[in-house]
Amino acid sequence: MIGITILAVGKMKEKFLTDAMDEYSKRLSAYCKLDVVEVRDEKTPDNPTETEKNAILDREGQQILQKIPKGAKVVSLCVEGKQMSSHRFADVISGMAVNGCSKIVFVIGGSMGLSEKVKEISDLRLSFSEMTFPHMLMRVILAEQLYRGFTIMNGKTYHK
Repeated sequence: MIGITILAVGKMKEKFLTDAMDEYSKRLSAYCKLDVVEVRDEKTPDNPTETEKNAILDREGQQILQKIPKGAKVVSLCVEGKQMSSHRFADVISGMAVNGCSKIVFVIGGSMGLSEKVKEISDLRLSFSEMTFPHMLMRVILAEQLYRGFTIMNGKTYHK
């Protein structure tokens, strides 16, 4: 069974989001071993300068890089990433598994985005939309798309 890790900046606090994550975690347990790993989000001043933004991204990026297991495929969620259909997303996950990958780490940055250092080591940069989503909500969207992808791979009807 493939291991999927959602590696994200910040602690999810809103009950409606944690309830949704719990539901998708339960559903995904039939298809993969899902872990959610959170790293501390850095304090962001009001109206940060470009230097402050870069420092925040660097500190969060260092925490993320320390949590990525050796040999894992890394998928960074970022606005400049590749967009794809749910069926294509399922193919990508399936392809990684078929090619011997036992661990995929999906990385979600914080409110400032994602460190360039993390993006550079990524096997895939993925974008779910040109729109911007709250990073906590993005976890739920990703979990839903993972579930949708696994149902597609397994010929289930959820994805229709």
